[in-house]
Amino acid sequence: MKRIAWGITGSGDQIKETYDVMHDIKERTDIEFMVFLSKEGETVMKWYRMWDDIQRDFPNFKTDAGPNSPFIAGPLQVGHYDALIIAPATANSVAKMVHGIADTLVTNVVAQTAKGDTPIYVLAVDQKRGTVDTFAPNGKKMTLKMREVDVSNSEKLAQMENITLLEKPEDLYALVGLEMPE
Repeated sequence: MKRIAWGITGSGDQIKETYDVMHDIKERTDIEFMVFLSKEGETVMKWYRMWDDIQRDFPNFKTDAGPNSPFIAGPLQVGHYDALIIAPATANSVAKMVHGIADTLVTNVVAQTAKGDTPIYVLAVDQKRGTVDTFAPNGKKMTLKMREVDVSNSEKLAQMENITLLEKPEDLYALVGLEMPE
């Protein structure tokens, strides 16, 4: 892969782990990243005190000014990027993707990219029934219960054409042909 478009939604769950993996990939490869954030993605990055990090580590980033602004879908449809990665993806974004709602930058980019040949990879945070442990912005561990509707939507997303569901941030290494660091 030479170019990856990475979309970030408003999920605090797995944001730090995903960011660490993507930063490691960037450091270990010559892949060109274009990062774009939903409005809520920007909010979460600031809340988790990662806003300065993303500006420093991924200078080619864009923020949501509307469902088609900045214009990202076109270059993805015509193959300018080798892959579209949405990680992490909130239950809200996943539900919109499943039902064809394209009213945010991230969901519109997914809807339009799915019409072309660029592969789409989504790390949905609500995939497994039961509970998951995650961390609050202050670093405190917290347990979340997965709602059946959210897990069901993740399962539906995995069945959609041109979309591959990732189970965990570390799955990103295999996408780019890297071994996980020890």
